[in-house]
This record gives sequence, C-alpha cells and structure tokens, in this order.
Amino acid sequence: MPTADLPAGVVAALALLGGLALGPWLARVSVRLARRDGAASASPLRTALTGVLVALVLAGALLAGGLRPGTVALAWVGVAGVVLAAVDLAVHRLPDRVTVPAYAAVTSALLVDAVALGTWPALLRAVLAGAAAFGLAAGAAVLSPRGLGFGDVKLLGLLGLVLGWVGWGALLAGVFLGLVTGAAASLTLVAAGRAGWRTALPFGPPLLVGAVLALALPGQALPT
Repeated sequence: MPTADLPAGVVAALALLGGLALGPWLARVSVRLARRDGAASASPLRTALTGVLVALVLAGALLAGGLRPGTVALAWVGVAGVVLAAVDLAVHRLPDRVTVPAYAAVTSALLVDAVALGTWPALLRAVLAGAAAFGLAAGAAVLSPRGLGFGDVKLLGLLGLVLGWVGWGALLAGVFLGLVTGAAASLTLVAAGRAGWRTALPFGPPLLVGAVLALALPGQALPT
C-alpha cells in the first residue's frame, strides 16, 4: 500500500506512537553513552525533545518510503542519527554501539527490499556508494585527523548506503549540504565568540542534517 493511500492521520498516529514508545528509551541511551554511565537518566526536556525528533523521523520515513522494507532503513538511520547527534554534541564522539548495528540493520532492510520489490540495482548502488563514502572519508581522516574523526568516517559510510540507495545525486547532495551546514555552523559559532578558528567541533550533526536535506530535495524518488 503506497503512502499516498495512507490517511495523514494514520501516518501521524504511527509516528506519534513511535515517538512515545522509543523517545524515553533513546533519551536514556544517548545520556548513558555520552556519560559512559549505565545508570544515568535523561531530563524531562531531553526525553520530550528526543520523542519529538523520533516522531518526525518516523513520519518522514513513512512519507518518503511508504510501507516497504526500505522504509525500515530510512527510519533506522534517522533514529540512530538522533542518538548519534546527541552524543556527538555532548562529547564529540559517535559510538560504535550505535553505528555498527545500524550498518547491519540498514543493509538487511535494503536486501529484503531488493528481494521483495526487485530493487537490486539500487542495492548495488547503495553498497558502492557506502564503500566510496567510507573510503574517501577514511583518506581525508588520515590526511587531516583534526578535521575528520573515524566516527565521522563510519557515519559517512552509513549515510552513503542510504543516500546511494536513493541515487548518486542524493549522495553528492548529502555530502555537499553536510559540508555547507558544518561550515555555516562553525562560522556562526566563531562570529558569536563561542568558538575559535582552531576549535574542534562535532561534525556528525551537520552530516546528518545534510542527509535529511538531500532526501527532502524536490525530485528525489526512492527505487521502484
């Protein structure tokens, strides 16, 4: 059943239920990963914000992909991105405990999508795009370790999988918009006196924002 046939209320209800169910747990996970404290708890504000973000991610995934296995890949990356962004903003770290399982989940979902819907060319493109993004980012991290950490490298590979599945244009747009977002955030912080030119800033959130913006661009269509 395509998303166009789903009443908006159904999409909203599913997203709301997902946000309410996953938000409190993911808020605790992000705090515990950031503090490396298995007993840490999240504040009510963080819990509410996480729930809202998760609901928005789920709604966006449903609107973009409809009821198909590939939607799971979009939603998983988005929900993982909520946690990764929170941790990266707090302690400049992108935990493997979130990124590595996301690789497995996304690849599995895209494989099931290919089996069910015949989107094999898109699956191959996703793998090639993920490998290319990972490889190029790894090279950049070796040449400039202060500019790009290996957590960012792994995140770029993950985003490359999803963006490449949509198309090469989505991948290029996502990387470009991520770089622009990161540069704009850096310049804003420097202008506001919150950071200096040599201050290390988290790059995960801009990469995630760039991916979201790329998927939201007009003309982007999922494989059929």
